[in-house]
Amino acid sequence: MVEPNGSDIIVECIDLKKSYILGEVKVDALRGINMKIERGEMVAIQGPSGCGKTTLLNIIGSLDYPTSGKVLLEGKEISTASERELTEIRRKSVGFIFQFYNLLPVLTALENVELPMLIAGKAKEQRHERAMDLLEKVGLLERKDHKPDELSGGERQRVAIARALANHPLILLADEPTGDLDTETGLAIIKLLKEINRTENQTLILVTHDGNIANQSERIFHIIDGLISSVQEVI
Repeated sequence: MVEPNGSDIIVECIDLKKSYILGEVKVDALRGINMKIERGEMVAIQGPSGCGKTTLLNIIGSLDYPTSGKVLLEGKEISTASERELTEIRRKSVGFIFQFYNLLPVLTALENVELPMLIAGKAKEQRHERAMDLLEKVGLLERKDHKPDELSGGERQRVAIARALANHPLILLADEPTGDLDTETGLAIIKLLKEINRTENQTLILVTHDGNIANQSERIFHIIDGLISSVQEVI
């Protein structure tokens, strides 16, 4: 397995396993994942549908517990944290970008970006200033008062990216962020994520089944049947 060159590891998975019981059948979604990701890296987790990549992302993002093994975030184990601790980790340390945006339809773009900061208890003026800055960064400041159904798919995903960045997360997790977009719009979204990764030194972990999208990252973890089959450095 290819290791990061530096020593500033922000995410580490150690012999990570996850099993589910479906009826009377045991399904091994992850069968022993070992990986290290450095601060500021942009990496892709690529594999076919059902290979375990979203399960891995959910465990890294503290949305799910592993059956066994460890996940370390900045050297601190989060895989055995309490529900309360995991909620705090999700609120402060992780930004999520989903395939279907998950924006609240009754809120404007600006209000959707402000929402994570409202939940985190940030002051109104601080929320507004940060949300305006982020919408400008993703090129949507002039659409700030539009609700999701008044935006295109690409615009909705840009709002979702801004929202994910709202609380200055340690890591940004993107689960098939281009899966609901046409090719041209999808590539524009990846270009934006690459720019944020570069200019903000924002650690980004991207799940995709699309090789063209994965190739935009620095490293690709190829997963098959719950195991890392290879790690590819992208030139």
